[in-house]
Amino acid sequence: MKPFLFSPNPSYNIASAIDAAPLNVQNAPSMKCPLCRTAGFSLVEVTLALGVAAFCLLVLLGIMPTGVKTQQTSIQQTTANQIISQIYSFLRADVRLPPGQQSKACGDNDPPDGCDWGRLSGHWRDRRTPDTLYFTNDAKQLALNGSAPPNAVFRATIAYRTPPTETTALATIRVSWPAAVDPDNGGVPAGSVKATIAVNR
Repeated sequence: MKPFLFSPNPSYNIASAIDAAPLNVQNAPSMKCPLCRTAGFSLVEVTLALGVAAFCLLVLLGIMPTGVKTQQTSIQQTTANQIISQIYSFLRADVRLPPGQQSKACGDNDPPDGCDWGRLSGHWRDRRTPDTLYFTNDAKQLALNGSAPPNAVFRATIAYRTPPTETTALATIRVSWPAAVDPDNGGVPAGSVKATIAVNR
């Protein structure tokens, strides 16, 4: 260590004091800045994280078609139940229509609009073969019997139980889709809903 010499020049005294200051080597590591050590992810950690994210995305993409198909089936079943409700309402109302009032079955609709409810009048009592009706995707009636119209989505088959009595007459309604597939002739529909109703009770 250099000896400290006092001089009348102040600047020289400061420079000499700095040179004469002892160097503490033991405290040197503690003087390092803690921010100098930067935290981060290694390449292996990033690769594993990307692998897990890709696996989750693949699972989600695999579930999506099933979810869409389930939702579509649910919508079609709801529409089929609406069609069954319409048919049931008409057949129950037809029992109460006075003779000569069959034209009231369509309400305010004209026959050119595709309403054939009036042609079903009395079938619950007289008809021995099933009736077939066709409906659009929004449950609007298109035609009665015959072949399926091009825009038909649902096929409704009404099978009347015979013989009817004065107190009860039963009918089985089956709504299936797509309309072009006939379950009675060996066709396999994508879905169907079936219900048995009491027409006259």
